[in-house]
Amino acid sequence: MNREIAVVAFAQTDHRRTSEELSEVELLMPVLHDVLGRTGLRTADLDFVCSGSSDYLAGRAFSFTLALDGVGAWPPISESHVEMDGAWALYEAWTKLRTGDADTALVYAYGKSSPGSLRDVLTRQLDPYYVAPLWPDSIALAALQAQALIDAGDTDEPALAAVATRNRENAAANPHAQLRGPVPQGDHVVRPLRRGDCPPVGDGAAAVILAAGERARALTERPAWIRGIDHRVEAHGLGVRDLTDSPSTRIAAERAGVFERPVDTAELHAPFTSQEIVLRKALRLGDGVRVNPSGGALAAHPVMAAGLIRIGEAAARIHRGASDRALAHATSGPCLQQNLVAVLEGDPR
Repeated sequence: MNREIAVVAFAQTDHRRTSEELSEVELLMPVLHDVLGRTGLRTADLDFVCSGSSDYLAGRAFSFTLALDGVGAWPPISESHVEMDGAWALYEAWTKLRTGDADTALVYAYGKSSPGSLRDVLTRQLDPYYVAPLWPDSIALAALQAQALIDAGDTDEPALAAVATRNRENAAANPHAQLRGPVPQGDHVVRPLRRGDCPPVGDGAAAVILAAGERARALTERPAWIRGIDHRVEAHGLGVRDLTDSPSTRIAAERAGVFERPVDTAELHAPFTSQEIVLRKALRLGDGVRVNPSGGALAAHPVMAAGLIRIGEAAARIHRGASDRALAHATSGPCLQQNLVAVLEGDPR
């Protein structure tokens, strides 16, 4: 159970507003070929494959079985799937490698949000008795959280706009981002959130390869070692939660070892500007931490892949020597209901 596990490769699509000309398999295949090519591995070399996606987005049951065509029909593989963001698929694969049942694993995730109304689709994750029948969409719920932060004196609209500006300016150097460079805040979508405070709707996919011990060192020059990873869930009922805080993120960070030593980079899965305010406080991130150098979810937000991309982006910075100790965060559910935190480190230079 003390095996060292590392992210050894990461690949993602160029995220776009729509990919209507592509099926999920066609969206995935270039990414899978890319991530395997970075390590020289073939499908036959993989001990485990795990994916993350949502049947609600695809509009059909067991849609992930069709996406497996992107991995290949031969040779047979050991495979699993989570109806969650790919970050949770990575957690399952990490557990598999930790037990010694596998030495290498492919983790991928994808989401096509363009075919329907994402705001309506996401209402299906709400409490089915008291909340879902009211049809509050994802932006309306995020606006409740933003207003709670403003009422508590934790932020204001200009501060939220500054968060959006910084993330989108960071995305200017990210060739995969859907939105790059300065983006106007625009009109209110749901007060107090403006268009620039909200994530773009788009399609995309991502994949990472995990490897254990010396196998990781053989596959890449500088592995991104997962020193700690944990995820926690808060109450389903929004009315019993303090929306200005995220205790689940804080507990996950403690368990993952975030507070043991400072991190130099943080990739936060904060689809709304107000959520970055909450996460910064829960994770105790100071001004010396580079937050979302990729642009984060405000620059590209393929549902079911955005959390895995945060881990991949943090790992990629370690691979190329731009970071030594990075934090990656993923979330799922309304108003930061579920949160996963990972700490990644490179070997000393």
